[in-house]
Parts: sequence; structure tokens; C-alpha cells
Amino acid sequence: MAAKFASVDDYIAALPAEQQEITQRLRRTVLDALPSTGEKISYNIPAVTVDGKVLVYYAAWKKFVSLYPAPRADDDFERAVAPYRGAKDALQFRWSEPIPWDLITRVVRVMLDQRRAPTD
Repeated sequence: MAAKFASVDDYIAALPAEQQEITQRLRRTVLDALPSTGEKISYNIPAVTVDGKVLVYYAAWKKFVSLYPAPRADDDFERAVAPYRGAKDALQFRWSEPIPWDLITRVVRVMLDQRRAPTD
């Protein structure tokens, strides 16, 4: 049975050493891109909240770190994220390849903009 994590710090501390640094940087990148954030464990993975509601999740896996859910946006955005789209509407960033930190910032800002957009 998988461990149950009480905090994001516990989650990251349980990762293999080589994944901790990248996951911690992903955490900082997401938090820095958003205003008034919070963090919690939800579904036993880290979740980042804005205004008390979960906006984005991330999780470390054997071959990659993922960001969930991957938003859909204009053609330019879709071209930028296409190489990272994985299963179940997630973006997957392989440990063995450079992480596109600026793209991650862009993704979470698009997510926030979409959430705040007026609905009809």
C-alpha cells in the first residue's frame, strides 16, 4: 500500500533524491506564477489552490513529473504543450529531458485565466 502524505513537504521528501530537486523547483515555479496560493495533499498528490479551490495538481512518477489538468487554449499554446501532452489530460515532463520552466509558468497562468473568465 502506498504511503499517505500529510503535507507536500512529506510527499517531496519521500521521492528518490534525484527527483526531489526537480519536484521542488516545479512546486516553486507553480507557486510563484500564481497569486494567493495554498497547498494541500489531495488524491495523495500535491495540489495548489487559488482562492481556496484546487487549480492544479502535480505528481512525480518513475519516468516523469506530471501537471494536471492540462488546459486547452489557442493554437500557439497547443503547439507549445503538444510534446508534453500525456494520458488523462496531463502534461508529462521527463526526468531525462530539460524541464521547460517558462512553459509551466505559462500553463498555470492560462489555467488561472480560464478559471477567472466569465461564463455564459
